[in-house]
Amino acid sequence: MADLGGVCDERFAEVAARLSENLDSGDELGASVAVMVDGETVVDLWGGWADQGRSVPWRRDTITNVWSCTKTVTSLAALLLVERGLLDVDAPVARYWPDFAARGKEGVLVRHVLSHTSGVSGWEQPVTVADVCDVLAATARLAAQAPWWRPGTASGYHLLTYGHLVGELVRRIDGRTLGRFVAEEIAGPLGADFHIGLPDAEFGRVADVVPPPYRSSDLAGTDPDGVAVRTFAGPSGGAEEAWRAGWRRAEIGAANGHGNARSLARIHSVIACGGTLDGLRLLSPRTIDLIFRQPTDGPDLVLGTHLRFGVGFGLPSSAVPYLPAGRICFWTGWGGSVVVIDTERRAAISYVMNRMGTGLLGSDRTTAYVRAAFAGLRGNQPL
Repeated sequence: MADLGGVCDERFAEVAARLSENLDSGDELGASVAVMVDGETVVDLWGGWADQGRSVPWRRDTITNVWSCTKTVTSLAALLLVERGLLDVDAPVARYWPDFAARGKEGVLVRHVLSHTSGVSGWEQPVTVADVCDVLAATARLAAQAPWWRPGTASGYHLLTYGHLVGELVRRIDGRTLGRFVAEEIAGPLGADFHIGLPDAEFGRVADVVPPPYRSSDLAGTDPDGVAVRTFAGPSGGAEEAWRAGWRRAEIGAANGHGNARSLARIHSVIACGGTLDGLRLLSPRTIDLIFRQPTDGPDLVLGTHLRFGVGFGLPSSAVPYLPAGRICFWTGWGGSVVVIDTERRAAISYVMNRMGTGLLGSDRTTAYVRAAFAGLRGNQPL
């Protein structure tokens, strides 16, 4: 049996068993899983290795690039501005960012950005990952673009642009960059080890991601001029980009957050617990209710599957069969990392790993951990 660190309430023994099995089999290299209920930690487990050479153990303070789970923290930053009366999700983006009105985007609303329906899901070519890491310049390019479809009519997953768009709203309203805002208003006050824009001093704690198997057929047969190809190619880049110092240092609010399952579960327990955690009130129930407004329910132009997007988060759909029905919001990261928030059970579930798996919205491992966590929440009754 794999040697796991941390704690696990006996109700969630199946979570520990699944993690141990995956580490023993080699499906996992290193990983962490966390569950919080009513603001209390019931699962905080980690194990395996932080490196492919299996010379550095995954420790309590190991962190890794969580890819698109970063978007959920970025969304929370936007909701904090809504809570403070500084951002209106039904207002035009151009109210806060006048340059964004260029080329037919004057009618794009804040909620269109937060629900991936703005039409700005990628950069026009040519663009490189290095260009995207220059956040101010890359953001200005997005303001100057025309939308790729009529805003508000369909979702098209904002793969890398999401953090630039939401981050610029934060910067225009608050004056601080997204990474600094998250550090000072969310991660710092909550004592959560999460970073958008990683300081060099923290690089030694990072478990580099191990890229998933490459499949040349992933976009085979897709219209080369369509939204999906343009988004994934704007820019294209492999998971190895996360190994580079320039990527780590940049504030890419869609994809380069660094943390572990504990930090993600703690941050999102604020939403699970009605806006208050350990006496710190960040949101009101009214602001949390905005998440569950349903602007989209249909085929996503980028991911090609049926998705439901609320304001800032995904909502359960047929594309995520491991989620039960209910007042639940979530999102996943490339390779399988996940954040799930159940506002009825007041629970936050998170999983973070370095060996990336395959799957559109979570891997087989994601499914196993989330289902085991919900079984524990429901008293081990089947979903």
